[in-house]
Amino acid sequence: MSMDDIAPTNTAIATSPADLADKRFVLATDLDGTFLGGSDEDRKTLYDWIEANRETIGLIFVTGRDPDFIHALCDSNVPWPDYVVGDVGTTIASVTNQKVVPIEALEEEIAGLWDDSGARVRDALEGHGGLTLQPTDFRYRVSYDMDPKSFTRESIDTVHEMGLDHIVSDSRYFDVLPKGISKGPSLKRLVAHLGISPNRVLAAGDTLNDLSMLECGLPAVAVGGAETALIERIETLDHVHIAKAVGAAGILEAVEAFDLHDIPASAASEQSQTT
Repeated sequence: MSMDDIAPTNTAIATSPADLADKRFVLATDLDGTFLGGSDEDRKTLYDWIEANRETIGLIFVTGRDPDFIHALCDSNVPWPDYVVGDVGTTIASVTNQKVVPIEALEEEIAGLWDDSGARVRDALEGHGGLTLQPTDFRYRVSYDMDPKSFTRESIDTVHEMGLDHIVSDSRYFDVLPKGISKGPSLKRLVAHLGISPNRVLAAGDTLNDLSMLECGLPAVAVGGAETALIERIETLDHVHIAKAVGAAGILEAVEAFDLHDIPASAASEQSQTT
């Protein structure tokens, strides 16, 4: 999420904490490969189900995508989220009048931990093998495209020596983040802020940058087709469902497995045929 694309901070958010706190079920989902994964039919089933049950279902996007992408996505018949945890956990925001509006109270710690480190990170990693700086000027992270063939441990050691964290995802992205900040901690901070009962949230993902979200103790699902390295890290966790169905269908599979909400009859029928 770039500094240019984000709306000014507004402490008066459009959706009050009580709104999601009263929902029967809240889906907190990664986008690529998860909410946007699977067949056209499976995605339509999931999206139509959410829209038909907005009174009982809350929706949080947990993503690295920017507001322009989310706006274009939701203008193409994808449900608008109520909140966004973006930039691998470094942005926590509400969606107000179809704009992503940071929640200042939840971002103060993130900003402090980052301490305007963008320039020094870029300087420190300049010339490191296997890293190509992404052009977007993110607020509280620096992101690189990564070539695993020429990437070395030196980059990781450099980041840690600076007192920062890193995440490698899908073996092709390298993110530098504030210490202790990632999708999981930021999602839990938002859930607590909104007064949502944790056992009514489903965290859904498919790559290693979703690991902290799946490990954080909330009911969770690794959808079918998830990165092997992710499955290896979470396969022994009792609170994580490893779905057979890919993408959107895997989300509905987990909703039924955890008995979080009634699911569409067509999806329930498909689940029964695969078990």
